[in-house]
Amino acid sequence: MRAEAHAAPPRLPAGIDVDDARLIDRLQRSVPLLERPFAALAAELRLAEPQLIDRIGRLLGSGVLTRFGPLFQIERAGGQFILAALQVPEARYAEVTAQVNDLPEVAHNYRREHALNMWFVIAAETPEAAWAACDQIEARTGLPVHAFPKEREYFVGLYLPLLASAPHVAPPAPPQAAPTPLTAFDRALMAATQAGLPLVPRPYDTVAALLGCSGEQVRARLAELLAAGVVRRIAAVPNHYRLGYTANGMSVWDVDDAEVDRLGALIGSQPAVSHCYRRPRKAGVWRYNLFAMLHGHTRDEVLAQAEAIAALLGPACRAHDVLFSSAILKKTGLRLRPAI
Repeated sequence: MRAEAHAAPPRLPAGIDVDDARLIDRLQRSVPLLERPFAALAAELRLAEPQLIDRIGRLLGSGVLTRFGPLFQIERAGGQFILAALQVPEARYAEVTAQVNDLPEVAHNYRREHALNMWFVIAAETPEAAWAACDQIEARTGLPVHAFPKEREYFVGLYLPLLASAPHVAPPAPPQAAPTPLTAFDRALMAATQAGLPLVPRPYDTVAALLGCSGEQVRARLAELLAAGVVRRIAAVPNHYRLGYTANGMSVWDVDDAEVDRLGALIGSQPAVSHCYRRPRKAGVWRYNLFAMLHGHTRDEVLAQAEAIAALLGPACRAHDVLFSSAILKKTGLRLRPAI
């Protein structure tokens, strides 16, 4: 190659240019808790602040980004997430999807290629509310809900870069302190931001106006909730399909319960893994006790990632499978019910 030749531009999904890609990669990491966060990001990316805000709005409007704002970890506030699955007859799939998605406690819902063909996440402010939502889905659909609550988290750090040079900053380990009870102000703050930050130059001031306080108070409390782990990060969540990550597999692993924590930490440390948890087995239905999400541009890429994990586990892995998602049915994140 000639010395003066430039590197070939990256191949990006249709409708996403290089400035979009730089912005998407940066927003997945964090949004600063500053009075004018978009101005700081614009300076970092060498864009104008209005242009950057417009780009975020366009990426959200077109579905490239699904969420933008605080990402809440409700378990750090005494709540609960429950991964659950249904075996839905094909003739009823649209009906059951509507019945499940109608509940605000359903934060995510995916169609997966398995006999258990609908997998959703319940997110609620209390364990009682989370289990009540499972019961409600069972009553509405007439189908048994197979619940797999998280028993231990080994890694959570979804990051889907578009540019090879984009750095991936590993998230800090979740705090181990006692849960942080939500105050009335916290609930109001979560309700005001759970659908996303306002796309204005001073978003925290706009939130503060809704709450009757100052922008400084909003930023200070979000900083405290970040430190406590109630907010994982303030960032954007992409639609992996729109970024070209069209193969998304929930890999599941059957390992000895006596070794599960050591092996879960090992799986969670692998670069291909975005989420890794220990969950319960269910006799006669489900043999697997480790779950790890894998993402790739092709199925072969994801299957190769799974085989690399299987080779790493060796004889400790008694069985494994990869459940590919074929459709996003819902992806809103946590939605608190209004206080009564």
